Amino acid sequence: MSHQQAIDQFSESMFDAIGYTPTNIIADGLLHKFKDERGRLNGAYGLHLDNRPAGWFQCHRQGIKEKWKLSSGGYLPISSMQQLINQAKYRQEAEQRQKAEVDKQAAVAVVATEIWNQAQLASASHPYLLKKRIGINGARSGRDNSLIIPLYNASNGIVSLQFISETGGKRFLSGGLKKGCFYWIGGENTDTILICEGFATGASLYEESGHYTIVAFDAGNLKEVAINIRALSPESEIIICGDNDLSGVGQAKAIDAASTIGGKYLIPEIVGQDWNDVLSGGVL
Repeated sequence: MSHQQAIDQFSESMFDAIGYTPTNIIADGLLHKFKDERGRLNGAYGLHLDNRPAGWFQCHRQGIKEKWKLSSGGYLPISSMQQLINQAKYRQEAEQRQKAEVDKQAAVAVVATEIWNQAQLASASHPYLLKKRIGINGARSGRDNSLIIPLYNASNGIVSLQFISETGGKRFLSGGLKKGCFYWIGGENTDTILICEGFATGASLYEESGHYTIVAFDAGNLKEVAINIRALSPESEIIICGDNDLSGVGQAKAIDAASTIGGKYLIPEIVGQDWNDVLSGGVL
């Protein structure tokens, strides 16, 4: 009998007795708690596979506690058992890290919403807006006079914030979700949608074209945002307005995003420019 067969036998005995089992069973001899079918932390177990596999399990809600030992198949080799334990631990640690990240993002979303609701509409004379020759376009301002731009997920919920200082320095709330999230400028007409990297670029594109414009915040997020926008607006013409980076990153990411969703892309002719540079300078 293999280690997995022993774990499966333990799991089956547990299910027959209490009616539910954990997603992953870790056979390290330690106490592990898990949720019942109602989502409450009522289950617990301990299991070891060295020598002669044995363990126990219980359900606090039902008042059931039973011991278990391998009914057939003999003994299991310790070296292979340790490898199985390590693999289970790695899976559990990965799941715990993922859960911690999700919990952190949820907490940041609450903070972001509170900050956004308390912030005031930015002034049209804000130094960054004047420098970029753009309007307010929904931006708000914080206590240090930084512009505040919200990041929305595909369900229209605020998940994080970007802060832009008077001199153009940019930062996000630490731990907030960014992948696939965006800010939009414009009304409800989504016949043609423009997607770009930064807020200033998006503002210039909207003010020049009048088209519904989506800000992805950086080149690496263009593809994920484009996928979300395509899902939300399957019939729209979507144009990725990329940056002409010296490194080539902006162009490559824009082309990849456009190709992924069956859209188009536009890149400024001059290396080093984005569409704010082009449009604020009066070049069409």
